[in-house]
Amino acid sequence: MSNQDSISNKDKKSEYNSNTVNKRVASLFGPMDDDDDDVNEKIPRSPFVLTGLPPEPEEGNIEYKLKLVDPNPYRLEHLITQMNWRLQEGQGEALYEIGVEDCGTLSGVSNEELQASLGTLKKMADRLGASITILFQRKLENERHIVEVLVRKVPDDQHFIDLRVAVLGTVDSGKSSLVGVCTHGELDNGRGRARLNLFRYLHEIQTGRTSSITHEILGFDDLGKSIDYGRCRTANEICDQSTKIITFTDLAGHTKYMKTTIFGLSSHAADFAMLIVDAPSSVVDTTHEHFSYATTLDVPVFVVINKIDLCSKTSIQQTIGCLTYLLRHGNSSIQLQPCVIEKDDDLVKAADMLVERRICPIFSVSCVTGENIDLLKKFLNILPPRLSSKEQERLSQSPVEYRIDAIYINNSSGTAIVGGILRSGIIRENESLLVGPLLDGTFLPAKVSTIHRYRVPRRMVRAGQAATLCLPHVEGSQLRKGMVLVSSTSKPEACFEFVAEICLSMHHTNTSIRKGFETTVQIENIRQTALIIDMDKEELHADKEATVTFRFRNRCEYVLEGSRLIFRSSNQTKGSGRVIKVLPQQKQQDTTTS
Repeated sequence: MSNQDSISNKDKKSEYNSNTVNKRVASLFGPMDDDDDDVNEKIPRSPFVLTGLPPEPEEGNIEYKLKLVDPNPYRLEHLITQMNWRLQEGQGEALYEIGVEDCGTLSGVSNEELQASLGTLKKMADRLGASITILFQRKLENERHIVEVLVRKVPDDQHFIDLRVAVLGTVDSGKSSLVGVCTHGELDNGRGRARLNLFRYLHEIQTGRTSSITHEILGFDDLGKSIDYGRCRTANEICDQSTKIITFTDLAGHTKYMKTTIFGLSSHAADFAMLIVDAPSSVVDTTHEHFSYATTLDVPVFVVINKIDLCSKTSIQQTIGCLTYLLRHGNSSIQLQPCVIEKDDDLVKAADMLVERRICPIFSVSCVTGENIDLLKKFLNILPPRLSSKEQERLSQSPVEYRIDAIYINNSSGTAIVGGILRSGIIRENESLLVGPLLDGTFLPAKVSTIHRYRVPRRMVRAGQAATLCLPHVEGSQLRKGMVLVSSTSKPEACFEFVAEICLSMHHTNTSIRKGFETTVQIENIRQTALIIDMDKEELHADKEATVTFRFRNRCEYVLEGSRLIFRSSNQTKGSGRVIKVLPQQKQQDTTTS
């Protein structure tokens, strides 16, 4: 065969692959523009070049240091104060780049300077009760070194740093299997053995499909080593040995259970969303829909292409091409730059830029062979908190708002126990609060007798943390999902009606809506049928916006301005929006009377 024939065959193969991706994208998003080359564009391995880094940020938890060699006592005290500030900015985590100038230039240090700098860094960390872990080390062409170090200190009022990761993706994409492999330290056998530890019901085991919301935890110690059920028998042991906890919220992928998935993503206040893509099936409608849910709720997304052991490299590249188009065109309000993660060098900057919603990291893993599973775990270990220290402090000083998304009854005592997320404020043991709203819109007094986090007793819970609370003086029959616990000094008002700015989703089966349209609305932990009683347009078409007034059909709810919402009808997502005004129940009654 001649060289010309070989080149011709390669061109034909490339053209075939390109056409395959274009057909897949067209089936998901409709016809493409002739001048749109996003799908055929070659995906860079990483947007970070080795020649330099961005200038050092004045705020945040990242610090550049050229070298730290034998500082005098005054200088050492200044460095310790600086490290403490960086740790506060990162809520217990800071990243130090050794061998990097403030402008981002990679100058590097000699081997002797490196060892001295690491010794100084450890001395600083020891003074603060923190630990250091070398994430990776790079040697430059001039034989000098660049080192990235993670400094971690659990805040004084916390036992560990915790993040919540929602697991999204279409049915049979291997979500539960991937979570099982990460949290139990054992690879899958190719037939779903790893997912059995997560299933809660018999029909889930029989069908192999998740239909409920399941939580599993993965811990990391001071050295960045994973602490899972392969090393510990209980969640208590994992929490005791860990300085950082990742809580996976495994959600259903089948369209039959879509309302459960939306409730889990909206009510459990995920810090990040892990979107699982089945490599053999590539990007499908459900992938697009789950991606839209996460971006609508303002949750940063990273993608994991699973089951790569069943596909060729060419097929994986086609999937990445479809993902590129999804990230740039799947949501009209946000465009993300794909970043394929293949080496440890890519992890830290990818994690930092993910929080800023500038990129979307893409991993390719196999639960059977274990390929890139450790890379994914390292990424989870260095994921920073979403909220800055200032935002966290502001929320902690705000009035208490605890959203109830689960209710349990103690069989022996009959005491009501509620589970949920504390959105703002601080709750302590024996604190008196208000719970509601009831059917008439009123709130009951409630006293918190005990607090548990990850099945471990605690004295308090802070804003952004999940916890279960025991309410001994409240009957379980009076509680329901969608209620809230608020400060006893506040004057909460329930509402039947609220005004929202909404956008109708761009979907090939989506029809226009008008006044009188009835839909199911999801607002945080609230899910209820609502009616559009007013609209600033006669008719709202796909991909268009409108200001509407919703009225709850069955009961009043506690809704806050600024809350994001998703509304569905006939098992199909119609659109999303944001609450801009709440009409208190008293004003609604006055308007009706007049």
